[in-house]
Amino acid sequence: MKFVKKLSSLLLAALLLATCLPVQALAEDVPYDTYNYDYWENIVRIPAPYVPDGTISGVSLDCGAFASPQDICVAPDGDLYIADTGHNRIVVVDGSSHQVEKIIDSFENEGETDTFNTPTGVCVSENEQLYIADRENQRIVVMELDGTLDRIVRDPQSDVLPAGFVFKPLKISVDYADRIYCIAQNMFQGILVFETDGQFSGFFGTINVQLSLWEKFWKKVATKEERQNQTLYIATEFTGMDIDESGFVYATNIDESGKQGVRRLNPRGEDVIKKGRNENVGGDLWINGSGAYAGPSQITDVVYRGEGIFSLLDRKRGRVFTYDHEGNLLYIFGGLGTQEGTFTTPVAVEQWNGELLVLDATRGEIYRFAPTEYGSLIDRAVALRYDGDEALAVPLWERVLELDENNELACSGIGKAYLSAGDNEAAMKYLKLGMNRDYYSVAFKRYRSEILRAHLGQALTVVGVALVVLWAASWLRKRVKRKKQAATEKGGVSG
Repeated sequence: MKFVKKLSSLLLAALLLATCLPVQALAEDVPYDTYNYDYWENIVRIPAPYVPDGTISGVSLDCGAFASPQDICVAPDGDLYIADTGHNRIVVVDGSSHQVEKIIDSFENEGETDTFNTPTGVCVSENEQLYIADRENQRIVVMELDGTLDRIVRDPQSDVLPAGFVFKPLKISVDYADRIYCIAQNMFQGILVFETDGQFSGFFGTINVQLSLWEKFWKKVATKEERQNQTLYIATEFTGMDIDESGFVYATNIDESGKQGVRRLNPRGEDVIKKGRNENVGGDLWINGSGAYAGPSQITDVVYRGEGIFSLLDRKRGRVFTYDHEGNLLYIFGGLGTQEGTFTTPVAVEQWNGELLVLDATRGEIYRFAPTEYGSLIDRAVALRYDGDEALAVPLWERVLELDENNELACSGIGKAYLSAGDNEAAMKYLKLGMNRDYYSVAFKRYRSEILRAHLGQALTVVGVALVVLWAASWLRKRVKRKKQAATEKGGVSG
């Protein structure tokens, strides 16, 4: 019997070891840092959430090496569109076979053959139309997926545009109503919006820049010409964007403070993003000019991945930062270098067939990253919480804690699930481990009320008995005192 128990224990240990080893080995073997920040904003190492899984290049696709590609897009049907900027073409990769489906490098326009000139942005709408930011031709080309021209959008006209503005589109996105959102070169007032008919309707998501006291003073004393030129240095330009299923626009920008590299813009252009515990959605923590890494991140692109999850690409250090819908930082991976899985000039990030793709413009390659068990568990648990299924997420968070015992997000997730289920005592335990003060306060108040309700009868009984005892003791003291006074008075009369 003892031999059977020992054998069972050994088998169980071997099973757990076999389950954990691949993730631990991958975390050690990847050529980049994988980490997060704890409550005190210290770097904590974590298992690798995503690992290199090969590359996609023009050579591997047998269509010639890419030349300075600038953008990638996944269509609703799963096909991958690559803006091969240096070769003035769009390469379409089939989502199933991963083979080249077609190459679009020319099209018929008013009876003549037309071509692209430095296409830097590509997007496929929900209505299955292809949009191309044809930068040096100063236009947006709208096509059917077979390469047939639908229309061309060019030369926006409006009094709000600066004098002499030259329209050079860089990045492009399209919402469910076929409105075009365009980031243009040297346009600092915001994202340009075009209606379905191609008419320019105005700016979207303009960033209100906070001026320092010195800048405010200088604007007061500067001449009119100096003030006009000064806007070129103060305003902020958007760098990338994506649109979620509800029509909210996620737009990235270079933020010198390092606190906000992305905005979530509602239909009115207002930023409604949640910034999480650290009040930071700007990549590596860089608050008040200090941090573990030199200088703030430079966020160049964003991909919305569903269930409130989005990932940011940092071109400065080659990092990929992933957040949930509450602005909590889930994990960080990636880096610059020459090894597989590191980059030289990362310019775009996408999600394709469950993997994350990062486009490197200098190398002309797309790097594929597959989720590990650790990354997949976090993604699924966050998705369940987003859908309101906290209880179903608990086993996933528990497994995360087995792989990473210091994961505050997992503790907080379990605590929130217990809180929703009404188990306030267990919720307090995990929320304390997760350093979640807000939800811990809620759990504590509920637990205190729960204890009071459970013991209110006993407490009232004890208080009642104590009052009776106190009354009786007071009555006895008074009676004894009266008797003593009476005895004293009687003795005095007798004398």
